[in-house]
Amino acid sequence: MFDLIFACFLGVICGAITGLIPGIHVNTAGAIIFTSSAFLLGIFSPEFLCVFLVAMSIAHALIEFIPSIFLGVPDEATAVSVLPGHRMVLEGRSKEAIRIVAIGGFGAIIVIILILPILIIFLPTIQGVIKPYTFLILLLVSLYMIWRLSNGKRAFFWSLLLFIFSGFLGWTIFQTPISSGLSMMCIFSGLFGISTILFSLNDKSFMPHQNKFYDLELNSNMLRGIFAGGVSGAILGFLPGFGPAQGSIIAQTVAGGDGEDNTENFLTSISGLNTSDTLFSLICIYLIGNPRSGIAVYMSYLISTFNISHLLIFIFTALVAVSVSLMLCLKLGDSFSKIMQNINYKKLSFIVIILMVLILYIFTIIYKANIIYITLALITSTAMGLLPHYLGVSKSHLMGILIIPAMIIYFEMFI
Repeated sequence: MFDLIFACFLGVICGAITGLIPGIHVNTAGAIIFTSSAFLLGIFSPEFLCVFLVAMSIAHALIEFIPSIFLGVPDEATAVSVLPGHRMVLEGRSKEAIRIVAIGGFGAIIVIILILPILIIFLPTIQGVIKPYTFLILLLVSLYMIWRLSNGKRAFFWSLLLFIFSGFLGWTIFQTPISSGLSMMCIFSGLFGISTILFSLNDKSFMPHQNKFYDLELNSNMLRGIFAGGVSGAILGFLPGFGPAQGSIIAQTVAGGDGEDNTENFLTSISGLNTSDTLFSLICIYLIGNPRSGIAVYMSYLISTFNISHLLIFIFTALVAVSVSLMLCLKLGDSFSKIMQNINYKKLSFIVIILMVLILYIFTIIYKANIIYITLALITSTAMGLLPHYLGVSKSHLMGILIIPAMIIYFEMFI
């Protein structure tokens, strides 16, 4: 038992580190652990490694909001939080923003645990009914989200075009022999990371004075956001290719909010969605025998027979991990708030871009991928990531890079 507790806290520490490093996806860290599993299983039990992976993924899902809010370096999970989070930072409310996402992430885990009995009863049946129609569901939901995020016909046209072109880019990249983890690191670094920082430099962004005092109440908007984030994390399990960027629209519909204009509701729901989706992907291993994330896939290989005892252990691990991560998120967020005010934002932005590119090429060498191809993919995705800024549309539409490949796969199954 004590070894599992140690694994949990060790996973939280590693998740916090990966969450703070720009460009590192938790699946990349998980892949390193999994590829080393032949050696590690000689020292640790499969349960030890799985508890470590659960804790790491939960901590990463919460802590990664810190760089996305302060630096604008998100991945697919936090990309949609950049604008609302930046808005609060520019208003000197960074400490408040960090507390909102911390509470949202913690609360959504509680929601998932509370609705678990309902999921156990209905999830397998629902999954069997909708699976043949997944392509149609993805298509209809995608069109609804593009319309929902568009303000007028012009915006709808450009949003649809970006959605389609990003989908073509994703389909092209995923047809290569390059690992999906490295491919996603490359394209998301360009689409949502480097492009966002480059635009902020062009816009002459700066870090204003941050208010040391904040007035944060757990009001009805936040409670609705927490509930919506938890429920939406479960709904995403039925929509392959959809990430938190699209799930945020589902969450706002469930919460009855006003989208990005209602900052508290929006940030709690997207943070809750991020952590609850992480836990739900693990629950799916037990309920429908189908892992819904890279970490869950690794765990399904480590443990061949996933029983109720494993499920209870991992739920308890998630609860402990999100509790410790909440405290870490508050402390690290406050530290970032102080440090950022004394740093040249322009120089820091250039350093972050260099760090992201350096990390990408290190993994390119490790995975023995084609450097020229990775370079072209990074340049293309960065250029595409700049377009929404100049066209005045949401960057969420670039998530077509995952959705359209999923639609194509399910369409082939449909016909």
